[in-house]
Amino acid sequence: MKHHKTLLRLLVLFITSCFATAICAQFKNGQLWLATDGEHINAHGGNIIFHEGTYYWYGEHRPYRGFTTEKGIAVYSSADLQQWKNEGIALSVSEENGHDIERGCIMERPKVIYNKVTRKFVMLFHLELKGRGYEAARVAFAESDSPTGPFRYLRSTRLHAGKWPFNMNQQQIAAAKNTDASKWDKWWTPEWRKEVEKGMYLWRDMNSGQMSRDMTVYIDDDGRAYHLTSSQENLTLLISELTNDYLDYTGRYVMVAPGGQNEAPCIFKHDGRYWLICSGCTGWAPNEARLFTADNIWGPWHQLPSPFMGVATGYHDMPADKTFGAQGTYIMKTGKEFVFMADIWNPRHLSQSLHLWLPISFNEKELPVIKWTDNVPNEAEL
Repeated sequence: MKHHKTLLRLLVLFITSCFATAICAQFKNGQLWLATDGEHINAHGGNIIFHEGTYYWYGEHRPYRGFTTEKGIAVYSSADLQQWKNEGIALSVSEENGHDIERGCIMERPKVIYNKVTRKFVMLFHLELKGRGYEAARVAFAESDSPTGPFRYLRSTRLHAGKWPFNMNQQQIAAAKNTDASKWDKWWTPEWRKEVEKGMYLWRDMNSGQMSRDMTVYIDDDGRAYHLTSSQENLTLLISELTNDYLDYTGRYVMVAPGGQNEAPCIFKHDGRYWLICSGCTGWAPNEARLFTADNIWGPWHQLPSPFMGVATGYHDMPADKTFGAQGTYIMKTGKEFVFMADIWNPRHLSQSLHLWLPISFNEKELPVIKWTDNVPNEAEL
């Protein structure tokens, strides 16, 4: 009898192990992705870094119902991009009333980068203060000695108060100062757009600092890091250089596509050329992605047609002009390959929002192309 019980336990362990491996090794786009604990990976709007042989996936820990942050920023680890272990909450909300990251605030788009000089893991994220909707529009900083945390919250801020983009000349600055955002009750007219392009909202927020919402962070080949964010009522992108410790700004920044209404920026560099993929601003609903390119990270940036092609066959037949139902969060580089990471948002149950990973290829004109694939690329394929 004891022998049979031992065999039964071993069989159960074997089946459980095989099941866990199977569900983790067979990720499919358009389906739930289960971590080794059997739960859907609750890490949204984030990024993945590779450190000392391990991948770390950071993202928003979203509630099943509601839109505010109740726990914090989650982190998962993997050795192969297939089996992901839940490492818990890397940065927890605070229980202190009035704290920047008090439970019930909104923490979005976390991005973690490793500083090889300070040997610190630095997290930047979009922060909205509790009870204020999306009014605060801040960027927040946190730091950790370990990739899994706990991260120490440092501060939040608006951007570049009192500072003009370094590439604006005196004539352009004078034109921006001659604008008045309070006079424009009616948006989306040609006249309004011209004022935005002059820097109307840049001037409006000059003293208080520029807004920061959907964002990403990018480390260039020379180790310099940059913060890319949707600013000026989500109408204009800002690219800002970070200090050597990645914890502040040098003051050098530029505006990209003023009035273009771009958010969810994702950036990568291929053969010395920069590529930027963004979404439009349609709330939780998907829209057509936008593509920009430049020879220098400071620009000029030129817009090109969307890189998405085809239809998400089998997943509601979502077309390319809806980015297959998703919104980008990060572009991961593994070896020489790039993977577009995105969220298929489920606003009714945000924790159940799906993940989408698609490889990026280049056509005969050396333009990026992103097509739907059911199978998620694993480490061996990259």
